[in-house]
Amino acid sequence: MSGPIDRRDFLKLMGAAGLTALGGQAMGAEAPGRPNIIYIMSDDHAAHALSCYGSTRGHTPNLDRLAREGVRFTNAFVTNALCAPSRATLLTGKYSHLNGLRDNLDNFDGSQVTFPKLLQKAGYTTALIGKWHLKSDPTGFDYWNILPGQGIYDNPAFIEMGERKTHPGYVTDVITDFAIEYLRERKEGQPFCLVLHHKATHRPWKPDDERRASFERKQFITPATFDDDYEGKASAAAHADMRIANMPDYVDEEPEGLTPEERKKWNYTRYMRDYFANATCLDEGIGRVLDHLKESGLERNTIVIYTSDNGFFLGEHGWYDKRFMYEESIRVPLLIRYPGETRPGRVENRFVVNTDFAPTFLDYAGARIPGDMQGQSLRPLMAGSAAPDWRKSVYYHYYEYPLSHRVREHYGVRTERYKLIHYYSMNEWELFDLKTDPREMKNVYSASEYQPVVRELKTELARLRKELKVPDDPPAEG
Repeated sequence: MSGPIDRRDFLKLMGAAGLTALGGQAMGAEAPGRPNIIYIMSDDHAAHALSCYGSTRGHTPNLDRLAREGVRFTNAFVTNALCAPSRATLLTGKYSHLNGLRDNLDNFDGSQVTFPKLLQKAGYTTALIGKWHLKSDPTGFDYWNILPGQGIYDNPAFIEMGERKTHPGYVTDVITDFAIEYLRERKEGQPFCLVLHHKATHRPWKPDDERRASFERKQFITPATFDDDYEGKASAAAHADMRIANMPDYVDEEPEGLTPEERKKWNYTRYMRDYFANATCLDEGIGRVLDHLKESGLERNTIVIYTSDNGFFLGEHGWYDKRFMYEESIRVPLLIRYPGETRPGRVENRFVVNTDFAPTFLDYAGARIPGDMQGQSLRPLMAGSAAPDWRKSVYYHYYEYPLSHRVREHYGVRTERYKLIHYYSMNEWELFDLKTDPREMKNVYSASEYQPVVRELKTELARLRKELKVPDDPPAEG
């Protein structure tokens, strides 16, 4: 074949080449019980922004549909609430200190073992569409079409298999179009894994004109912790630079003469309108993908996963952004539908972390899970099994300081009732009793009645750090 080929021809060529290269193994991939996998991940879409998780500020009918038809996880967390580290953890099934990507400045080492590479060996064809944000070129994907860096919302550029092209339209719609085109043009008879990464709802929150207009007059109730003065927390909270009162996003548009309190509320209202309008387009795009699966007959043998790369503050504690080990930041939505194995509408409360995704995909594909992956397959939880040895605590670690938002480095452990956080560069600690203080407003680390809990959690924290092979702390400041 001579001369350039368009995307449709390229996808057909890649599908045929995949079958030829795999030979007899590809034929075995057609066996029953080898589901297709579609992993959909948004950016900064907080669990408490979805109506199926109780949100009254936004409405997500298509994600609610996915929750009704699958399993909704109520305790899904990330291990490092930041864009690039979360993506590296997804690919490798490892914490940041082992996959080599601790913050947004690091480059991802694409030579290491990742789940798409292992799926390829198991007879799957793999594709990546949307946000990548890992600097190095994707590896392990038969086809990839990614946004450069963060990407932009209007008329975005994409890098398709190394070639940069600009596409007219709104980025969420364009990504959705690409995904459906891939599903239509893929080679039949071979299981596939499509990694579909949306830019929405990442800052700057720029909805398209239609969705922005629908939120133009909407008012939002402020969260209960909106006016948090940080007196009940370690000094890291007051030190951070992510307050809605001072956000720079709308400086050129705000009315003149506002008091500080009025400006904070004005920023919040504008932020919420843009964020939820942006999320509405995201939800509609996911609905289009779900509709295509139903119409094409792919629905019954395709696992669909929806999550976000991290949580997000939507005014809680007076903040936007993420990074902290507080609930709004580390908790993510997680909805999984697999008609062949899940009971519709089930709610799963056990602890899940984003190291679990890679082992889960490999388990369903019938591939060996490498021993150095640090997560667990979610398959027993999907089936509603007892799984008595399932984790009872979660380890978290954030590294990026003093870059964006000045959130201090910290790590910690979360159990069903408690959360212990160590800001190790300052040697400050926080302890929250999530039963009596679910909004995390009162640090009880020094309270005498909680000292047995502190000792117990420090023991558990040390156990987790040893099990996860976390390096020792650097020296504290001063």
